Amino acid sequence: MKLYYSPASCSLSPHIVVCETDLSVELVKVDLQSHKLENGDNYLDINPCGYVPALELDNGEFLYEGPAIIQYLADLAPEKNLAPKPGTFERAKLQQHLNFLTAELHKALGPLFNPAIPDEVKGTFVEGYANRLGQLVDALGDKDYLLGDEYSVADAYLFVILNWHPFFDFDASAWPSLAAFQERVGARPAVQQALKEEGLI
Repeated sequence: MKLYYSPASCSLSPHIVVCETDLSVELVKVDLQSHKLENGDNYLDINPCGYVPALELDNGEFLYEGPAIIQYLADLAPEKNLAPKPGTFERAKLQQHLNFLTAELHKALGPLFNPAIPDEVKGTFVEGYANRLGQLVDALGDKDYLLGDEYSVADAYLFVILNWHPFFDFDASAWPSLAAFQERVGARPAVQQALKEEGLI
């Protein structure tokens, strides 16, 4: 398999899951500005949407969208317990968290990386993001992870989103549990491995 990624982007979450599972996956770096691979190929031929991640299976099929990819990878290595079994209530809870992360947090941050959007408009997005983040912190409560005691692929995704805060000077100090969460997840060997492989540490 091949994972198409760009450093520090949302493709970091499937990269982390790859490291957690020890699956044999080749990393292929994408320049999101030029949509070129390092060998010069056009990434738009792989994913017409132009964004990462994309997972190329050994049979030549492609899977897009981070939440789908990380669940697929987790299911390929069930012994790692990175996702509850399909068809269970716990799996539905995982999907609930993934939907919230992608629709309410991840999507809200996209405009903040666009230099063409005025600061006053960005402020509206930051306010909305902060409100949703507060709701997530309430849901997390005093649990170590989103699903309770068990680390899951959703925690890898949340870790990546929270890692973007320095890019737009977001102050999350009102929620000290998030700093503890980041430290907890960031200390995992697989997370450290993925960060090193992307040149982030």
